[in-house]
Amino acid sequence: MPTKLLQADRGQPAHAIEIVETAGYEAWLNGQPPRIRAAVAAQKLTGKPGGSATLPGEADDWSVVLVVKDATLGVWDLARLAETLPQGSYRPSRDAGAAMLGWVLGQYRFDRYRKPEGEGPRVLISGEPARIEETVRVAAATCKVRDLVNIGASDLGPAELEAEVAALAEGHGATLHVTKGEALVKGYPMVHAVGQAAAKGREPRLIELEWGDPKHPRIAIIGKGVCFDSGGLDIKPSSGMRLMKKDMGGAAHALALAGLVMAARLKVRLHLLIPAVENAIAGNAFRPGDVLKTRKGLTVENTNTDAEGRLILGDALTRAGEDKPELIIDFATLTGAARVAVGPDLPATFVNDEPLAEALFAASRDVDDPLWRLPLWDGYDEMLKSDIADMINAPDGGYAGAVTAALFLRRFVPEGTPWAHLDTFAWRPAAKPGRPKGGDALGLRAAWAMLKAQYS
Repeated sequence: MPTKLLQADRGQPAHAIEIVETAGYEAWLNGQPPRIRAAVAAQKLTGKPGGSATLPGEADDWSVVLVVKDATLGVWDLARLAETLPQGSYRPSRDAGAAMLGWVLGQYRFDRYRKPEGEGPRVLISGEPARIEETVRVAAATCKVRDLVNIGASDLGPAELEAEVAALAEGHGATLHVTKGEALVKGYPMVHAVGQAAAKGREPRLIELEWGDPKHPRIAIIGKGVCFDSGGLDIKPSSGMRLMKKDMGGAAHALALAGLVMAARLKVRLHLLIPAVENAIAGNAFRPGDVLKTRKGLTVENTNTDAEGRLILGDALTRAGEDKPELIIDFATLTGAARVAVGPDLPATFVNDEPLAEALFAASRDVDDPLWRLPLWDGYDEMLKSDIADMINAPDGGYAGAVTAALFLRRFVPEGTPWAHLDTFAWRPAAKPGRPKGGDALGLRAAWAMLKAQYS
């Protein structure tokens, strides 16, 4: 889809999009002929940013005026127009810049379960073809996250997630390795424990992809792949289970980010890891009070079967660290506490290394993909203390839930390895221009911009 919606401007016929800043709106309006002023008045356009109106032209021609806040267009400034304009070609009156991405994402539709809509409006872009190519790649990656998160769990289990990674590996000449069965029991005991109650065909597995020159710096990208989370024996209420098809949103982010890295051929040795499970309920489900072994050799007293994401990530982080990467990034729809703290739009972000934090948050600001940093507060480490094992997975009381989850993960990160953990919601409960209700990529573009700046 993204390729068709952005086209190089070669002077082909197109409707104009006149972009006017709020500060210059009155001057623009006063300079228009009476028929234009009448059309603007009829459509009740004011100088408020985001407003637009259709303007009559000569004969059957017409154009659009759009009011924006600043001279430089933001990512979402053209998104509402892209959602509402009829099919055809459009030429902005100034460089669209970052708004090219919003134009494409404003036309995203999840059509797996219903009839697809027709092709949307196209925007004509002047300048370097590389700009269009980069925008298309990022848009496609964002749409991939949205698609995977929106798919119902009956159609996207661990096996289907494996197939997605396999297709990605094949497309880029990467190596795929999948661990399941008895090898998973021995090598990744927490991944096995969480997923062992799943039905036949939905067995747990660790999916790994490797790509790139082994001489280049090694980076690891990890995504939580809980394809459905019932809560296990600590079962969720129906209201809490309703959106748990999205509990593999971290895996969707990791997969999409890996695709961007490979498509741009960054100078890295990439290691993608996705522990894929279904947290189901059956007679063999893991229980509250069970003491779990880990790949690292630590023991974990399971205090809550609904705190399963950190368990599978612990084994994946251990595996990633064994190859001594210079950077680890993980994405996970990990805690409700993060949503209480910062809401659905902001991934709660934990970083153990200040240069990495500075680079990541600078990239976040540059591409308008907001993150919010929370602390790896050492004082709460004692909340993970167990009376019978090395640690517990979830403290009682609910205090600092996102922080203690991140502290749990930190115990599986090699000492001295820069690491970022994004506790992302991967979902929009309400639509915004360019961002429909449903699955979404939150933190993906920030992480990509940081990696691109560092490893291009």
